[in-house]
This record gives sequence, C-alpha cells and structure tokens, in this order.
Amino acid sequence: MAAHYLEFERPIADLEAKIEELSRLSAKANAGSFDEEIEALRTRVQDLRREAYANLDAWQKTQVARHPDRPHFIDYAAALIDEFQELRGDRKFADDPAILGGVGRFRGRAVVVMGNEKGRDTASRVKHNFGYARPEAYRKTVRLMELAERFSLPVLSFVDTPAAYPGIASEERGVAEAIARSTEKALMLGVPMVAVITGEGGSGGAIATACGSRVLIMEHAIYSVIPPEGANSILWRGARTAAEAANAMKITAQDLLKMKVVDRIIPEPPGGAHADSETAIAAVGDAVEEELAGLDGLSPDELRARRADRFYAIGRSGLQ
Repeated sequence: MAAHYLEFERPIADLEAKIEELSRLSAKANAGSFDEEIEALRTRVQDLRREAYANLDAWQKTQVARHPDRPHFIDYAAALIDEFQELRGDRKFADDPAILGGVGRFRGRAVVVMGNEKGRDTASRVKHNFGYARPEAYRKTVRLMELAERFSLPVLSFVDTPAAYPGIASEERGVAEAIARSTEKALMLGVPMVAVITGEGGSGGAIATACGSRVLIMEHAIYSVIPPEGANSILWRGARTAAEAANAMKITAQDLLKMKVVDRIIPEPPGGAHADSETAIAAVGDAVEEELAGLDGLSPDELRARRADRFYAIGRSGLQ
C-alpha cells in the first residue's frame, strides 16, 4: 500500500520517491552502485521529518491527528490488553461499533477498556461509521463503566473521534441525553479512570468518554469542542479557513496542557505515531501504567473529589 503523505510532508515524499527509484536501479545493476547516495538521502529524510514534526502548527497537528495510519483502538487493544473480551450492545436498542469495549488485562491488572474505532479501509470505516458514535454507543459506555464500578476495575478509555453522529436517527434516539449520561457516569465513577486522546478528540462525542481521573494526550493529537471546519463555518460563516480556526482555538496538546484541560503529554516518535506504531503504543502503555499506579489506594470518595477538583481547575490558569 502506498504511503500517505500530508501536505507539509511533500519534500519528504519527493526524497523517498528518489530513494525508491535509486533502490530499483541499484537492484537492476546488481552492484550496489547507489548505496552511498541512498544512505545520504535516508539521512536527509530523517532530518527533514524530525525538523518538520518539531515545528507543527495547530492545523498541521490536526492533519497528523487525522492521519489514516495512526494506531486505532483495535491496535491499542491488541498490543496492550491481554485476554480481551469484547462486550456488545447497550441492552436498550443495539450495538454501535463506533465505540468498542470490554474487559481484559492490562499488564497483569484486570481492567475495563473502551475506545473509539474509525476503521482503516472502506469496509471497516463503514462498519464503524468513521468513528461517529450514535446514542447506543454512549449507553454502552455507561454499561461498561457500571460494570467496572461493580467489580472495582479501573477504566481505560482511548478517545479518537471527530464528533458524535449528528444524523436524524441519532437525534431521535436521544444522542444529547446519552452523551450527558456517559459524561456524568465518568465524572462520578468510584474507580480510577485514565483517558487517552490518541488522535482526534472532537466535541461532546469525545468528552463523553474522556472525563477521567487523569486525561492524557498524545503529542500530535488534538482536543476541541468542535472541529476547526465547523468553527470556521459557524463563527466566521466560512469567511476564513479551517487552518485559521485551528490556530485560534488552542486545540494542540501543548496549549491544552497549559490550560489544564489535559494532565500529561505522551511523546510520539519522530514523524508521528503513524511512523512507528509499535513505539507509540508502548509509550501510551507506559504512561497509562504510571498514572494507574498513582491512583492506587484511593477510596471512591477520594477519586470523585480529585476528579471534581481536576475539572473545576480547567481554564483557571490560562495561556500567558
């Protein structure tokens, strides 16, 4: 499958095309006559990628957060959760695979885990509705959190969604109420909950599963009340650009940490999580393990009090 390059990665794409061409010529010549040139180009690609990803603006980070090759929930579950058993359905209407969840073991510890799944190819994207969750998905998350509380299990949440599904059927089945119930349940949980924004944390659809005891975010992920395109359309009537909206909204991990919307940034490999999924997933696992360890021994009342203090503090220390 051809690599997917973002707009700001065009110089990298050009160099990698040259590397591929020289590699083919070298193979035909069967003499390795281009080895030095190829190695020099590979070094240059690494330098360009490192420089580019060290200076991303908000819109570029938005593009990276939406990159189709970033690890998805199924990747995190496969790598980090042993004995994963998916639990489906909301016991009211149906199962919505835009959010997956179940029980398993995270590094030896029994947990309840849930996360948004966007899908990777056409068939899976349609199956998971491109990560746009319907009301039944949020009623499923409430069911999962109730299960966690009943058996005193920590909750791990992986957030990556543009927003909740805004269609008519979703509204008819009470999506706003379902999001509110999921948000309320997360805030009032008597067990530890660690949420990780792994890609795109968009609108109430993300908040519904991100109200954890600790909220982590990957270095190039975003978290916002509305996607930049929507902000441009609603606030500026389309007179500006999504890039301008992204920069104005302060949606990057670095801005969010300053405003205390998130608690910790998880570094990504050079070139983003999609460039080295294994390393990125391992870094997320290490961060989650550390955060869970810091919550061990807290009573349900202490967990609720800390969570309340955490969310009341949002925005009190604004950007300088």
